[in-house]
Amino acid sequence: MNTPMRIGHGYDIHQVIAGRKLVLGGVHIPYERGLEGHSDADCLTHALADAILGALALPDIGHYFPNNDPQWRGVNSQIILAKAVSEAKRLGYCIGNVDISLIAEAPKIGPHVAAMKTMLATTLETPESAIGLKATTNEGQDAIGQGLAIAAHAVVLLIRI
Repeated sequence: MNTPMRIGHGYDIHQVIAGRKLVLGGVHIPYERGLEGHSDADCLTHALADAILGALALPDIGHYFPNNDPQWRGVNSQIILAKAVSEAKRLGYCIGNVDISLIAEAPKIGPHVAAMKTMLATTLETPESAIGLKATTNEGQDAIGQGLAIAAHAVVLLIRI
């Protein structure tokens, strides 16, 4: 693994349910529903962690944080992301930049983007200017478009230290 740059892509989707807090990009977003999952179900952060691990040709987050292990129940997904960053550093890479697309019909994400970028920059150990983050909808199509799920795609560029 001696290449100067590596690129990874990650994807995650979680069902929206009542009775859970909504956490995206490490930020609690006021909303009447949240995402179903073993951890805090932060699909944005999960997609980003998987992008980093994929760029390194390592197993996905389920390998490091199995959803049948009670010790990871409700875990803050920034811990998952920090593990991916740690693996990158261990193998001699740092974050060059990331680009994330969040797909959700509701709630409105725009007011929370700055806070998410600040949180992610801290965990990624990179400047906020290296983080692209945008939101879109599915225009009423499929489960996401009907407000039943939220998904995220993430792409990362790792640079040899």
